[in-house]
Amino acid sequence: MEPSLEAALAHAKARLETLDYYPEPVRIRGVRIFVAPWFFRIPGFRRYHGYAFWRTILLKRADASDDLVTHELCHIWQGQQRRWHMTFKHLTTRYAANPYELEARRAVAETQATG
Repeated sequence: MEPSLEAALAHAKARLETLDYYPEPVRIRGVRIFVAPWFFRIPGFRRYHGYAFWRTILLKRADASDDLVTHELCHIWQGQQRRWHMTFKHLTTRYAANPYELEARRAVAETQATG
């Protein structure tokens, strides 16, 4: 993994560690980030700028914001804590109303630097 992406992942972890959403902190061991613009040309994924799988974050661009990396790492954290419930909600809930999507957005908002 590129050093800049590794640093982005570590910074996102530090942001999420300030939250108490789950009993265990997010684990980044084995989590990888790849810049994969080709993935976001696939129909159904064109509207996204980042996407999280169980231990992989795909980014549309190398210069993705810290907020985006934090958002996607929050999804990995959710999967670490509630994998089956998260999968069920992903399959049965519209994107805009998905509680895990809303929680990841809230995590970004609550950990943004003020000043």
